[in-house]
Amino acid sequence: MTGWPDDRILALFGIDLPIVQAPMAGPVLGDMVVAVSEAGGLGSLPCALLTRERTCEELAWIRARTTRPVNLNFFCHQQPTPDAGREARWKAKLAPYYGELGLDPQAPQPASSRAPFDAASCELVEEFRPEVVSFHFGLPDEALLERVRATGSRVIGSATTVEEARWLADRGCDAVIAQGVEAGGHRGMFLTADVSTQVGTFALVPQVVDAVEVPVIAAGGIGDARGIVAALALGASAVQLGTAYLFCPEARVSPLHRAALAAATSDGTAVTNVFTGRPARGMLNRAVRELGPISDLAPRFPLAGGALAPLRAASEPGGSADFMSLWSGQAAPLGRALAAGELTRRLGAEALALLGLICGRLSARRGE
Repeated sequence: MTGWPDDRILALFGIDLPIVQAPMAGPVLGDMVVAVSEAGGLGSLPCALLTRERTCEELAWIRARTTRPVNLNFFCHQQPTPDAGREARWKAKLAPYYGELGLDPQAPQPASSRAPFDAASCELVEEFRPEVVSFHFGLPDEALLERVRATGSRVIGSATTVEEARWLADRGCDAVIAQGVEAGGHRGMFLTADVSTQVGTFALVPQVVDAVEVPVIAAGGIGDARGIVAALALGASAVQLGTAYLFCPEARVSPLHRAALAAATSDGTAVTNVFTGRPARGMLNRAVRELGPISDLAPRFPLAGGALAPLRAASEPGGSADFMSLWSGQAAPLGRALAAGELTRRLGAEALALLGLICGRLSARRGE
C-alpha cells in the first residue's frame, strides 16, 4: 500500500494528508492552523467568536507563515427573536446557583453571541480568498454563497443526517462533513432539532457516501489511526478531528478543561444545550447534570450562555469546572499531548502504515 484509497479530498483541497483539523471556536487560533497545514493536513480557523478585526489579524498572521491551504469556518444560524419570558424562566432556574455563589441574579449579564455569516464575513472571504470555506448549521443565502464560490474557495458543510447531506450537495457543496453523534462541540444539525435521532459516525458515513456524489469527510469519535482507517474503509475520503487537537499545546483551553480531558472516560460526555441553547457534546459536570442535559428552559442559541457566564467567572478561579462548557467528543481517552503539527504527521503515518498492514494481510490470505 503506497497511498490513500481515495485521493479526491487531497486533490480538491491541495493537501497531502486526508486530515482536517476541526474549527473549534475558542481553542483554535492561527498557530494551530499553520501547524496543521504545514504538516500536510487542512488547518481550520473558526471565525464565529472572532471580531472582523481579530479575524483579519489571525489571517494575516497565518498568510505570513504558510502558503499551504487553510479553511475558514463560519456559523449559519438565524439570530434568535428575543423571548423575555423564556429568559426570565432561565434566570429563575439559575437563581439558586447565584445565591450559592453570592451573586445578584438581577445584575447586568454579559451578552452571549455567535456571529452568523453575513455580508461583512463574505467581504472578508473575498479579501483573503481562503482555499476552503466551511459552514456549520446549514449554508448562507444563495447570493452570499455565490460570492464565496466566485473567490475560488471550495465550499463544505456539516451534515448530521443523510437528508442534510443531500441538501448540502444539492446546493453545490464541494464536499460534505458527515458529523456523527460522537463528535464534540456543537452538532451541525439544521434540518432537524431532534437530538434523540442523531446518528453515530460509522452508521452515518456509509449512508452519506451512498447518497451523495461529492467526497465525504467523516467526523466524530475518530481519535487515532484505527478510526481514520475505519472511516476510509466506509467510503470517507478524509476525516475531521477536533478533540484530538485539544490535547495540543496550541489549543486555548483552560487548565481545568485540560485536566478534565486528561482524565476523560468513554462515558463521560453528553449532548447538552444548557451552555448555548443549541445541542453540543461536552463533558459531564454539575451544570449538565442538574440543568440538563437538554433543557426546555434554555434560551435560543446563542443566548443561554449569558446567564451562566457570571457563575463560571465566580467559580472557576477557585478550581471549579461546574459551570464551564467542557467541549469534548467521545474519543477523548485516545488523546495524545503532542504539538499539532507532530500529531498530524503521526496520524497520517500511522494510518498509512495500518492501511499497508491490512492490505498485506489480505493479499497474503489470497495467496498473492
